[in-house]
Amino acid sequence: MTRFAASQPYPAAGTAAVLLLLLAAVAAGAGAQQAPPVRGIPDTSTVADTSRASTIRADTVRGPSRADTARAATLRTDTLRTDTLRTDTLRTDTLRTDTLRIGGSRADSTRADTTGRESPGADAARPDATPPDSTRTDSPPADTARTDTPPADTARSDSTPPDTTRAHPATTPARAPAAVSRPAPRWPVDGPDPLPGAILPDRRIVAYYGNPLSRRMGILGEIHPDSMLARLDAEVAAWEAADPATPVQPALHLVAIVAQADPGRGRKYRLLMTDSLIELVGAWAERRNALVFLDVQVGLSTLAEELPRLAKFLERPNFHLGIDPEFMMKDGTPPGRRIGYATAEDVNHAVRFLGDLVERHGLPPKVLVVHRFTQGMLRNAARIELDPRVQIVIHMDGWGPPQLKRDSYRQFVYREPVQFAGFKVFYRNDTRQGHPVMTPAEILKLFPAPVYIQYQ
Repeated sequence: MTRFAASQPYPAAGTAAVLLLLLAAVAAGAGAQQAPPVRGIPDTSTVADTSRASTIRADTVRGPSRADTARAATLRTDTLRTDTLRTDTLRTDTLRTDTLRIGGSRADSTRADTTGRESPGADAARPDATPPDSTRTDSPPADTARTDTPPADTARSDSTPPDTTRAHPATTPARAPAAVSRPAPRWPVDGPDPLPGAILPDRRIVAYYGNPLSRRMGILGEIHPDSMLARLDAEVAAWEAADPATPVQPALHLVAIVAQADPGRGRKYRLLMTDSLIELVGAWAERRNALVFLDVQVGLSTLAEELPRLAKFLERPNFHLGIDPEFMMKDGTPPGRRIGYATAEDVNHAVRFLGDLVERHGLPPKVLVVHRFTQGMLRNAARIELDPRVQIVIHMDGWGPPQLKRDSYRQFVYREPVQFAGFKVFYRNDTRQGHPVMTPAEILKLFPAPVYIQYQ
């Protein structure tokens, strides 16, 4: 800047200019005292604040943990199977349904990736799969306008049954190495001769599955009862035409104990349907001389605890039992977060329970249907004990394209013979990828030919 000698007077006219120069010099000196920080060396005056800010940000924006992510993928959500808890998956998607908040889903389980493979013994819901058809978003057919209302005591105020319409697709486990050889399964199974009044194998059962409190759980509750029974009549006729040598026995398969996403008062994650609802379905069955199956999804309960509640119905000649291992959560995990399983002892317990009823009340043999769509859902199957008083059906109920369903049937039914074979058809889920529903003629090409057919 310009220097002036101390003895030199300032020109009068330039006083204002000099003042401006002095002010500018002061400002320049102040700026020179704050040199910009050197690149690469942090400004220590803000390090602590920056660290704290990044910590806070991490706490507030932290993404889900790996476990949470896996669980979310599994739950998927068709409500705890909306599509599962299968959707079916389990079912976050699936679980919540029309009115029942069923565990879903089939809790709908995450059965979405119908082309993927699942390793043998894996009983966890597939993370890449889509949930079960429990959260059905597709509108029902035109004749679904419901004019009937279930009895007042069937609508439970404390919780609605889960949408357990399965969300799980049929799965095909990885194949064993070519070097491993297994003895060929023996069909028909060498078991006890049928007692008088036995249904199988001389008749084929064709059943409609679901719950009147939910349109998402299956055809049984999806449309008006009159329309539902008329469609069942048509399926019975189609099976009689496809296999004239085998009489067809119609049936209604009611989910009578439904897995739940919420623990409920007993913290068992299951909901027992009211007697009046079971009687309502029984009345529909009488109109067609049909059987009634009571399906059980025990959640965190057990068969030993739940079956006695149904004894008064199972004492009737036309009432039979179904158990769903998908919702048997032995490790305390709520239904819908993973696929549960049953052991041979669970099945043997149900067989003994039904056999005692047959003996005590002089009934014809009972039919026990056990759902299965993964290897791990039924453990130690070879230890299941056959009893002439109870006829056991291992029922392949996965959904997906026809070839995937055939593979699953071969893997989980044919390869592990128990007694009789069953097969499920999903009116909606099986057609999700544009494939047609399998016809009776196509299903009859399976070996062994299933003697229990279920439509959902």
